[in-house]
Amino acid sequence: MKDLKNEMKLEFLSKSANEAFARIAVAAFASQLDPTIEEIADIKTSVSEAVTNCIIHAYPDTEGLVKIHSKLYQNEIEIEISDTGEGIPDVEEAREPLYTTKGNLERSGMGFTIMENFMDSLKVESIVGLGTKVTMSKKIRKD
Repeated sequence: MKDLKNEMKLEFLSKSANEAFARIAVAAFASQLDPTIEEIADIKTSVSEAVTNCIIHAYPDTEGLVKIHSKLYQNEIEIEISDTGEGIPDVEEAREPLYTTKGNLERSGMGFTIMENFMDSLKVESIVGLGTKVTMSKKIRKD
């Protein structure tokens, strides 16, 4: 079992202005592990993609809560981002590069692909009508 060093939880409304707040808050929390600039950039980008998905897809015509639960271990950060929005009918299809349901909003359909490439692990769980939870982790390489 991993040795938990610290954890934090955030909740905020699914407003686009809160995406930058979430990205910076998680990066500041991760800084306790002394990551490189590249590792912080990867974390910030991945959090940004996950939170943006909540804002755009989970609550398209309304506002709802986005929750972040982040845990620090010896040399790893785990980040769980969840919503109680619409949910994803087909997670595997949604994870395909360039797949988007919001082409009219000029969405690239690369969110999950970016998260998968920038983090060490990515798990997506979703139930239509109940919401989605994205759990990702990144090991911080100590020199």
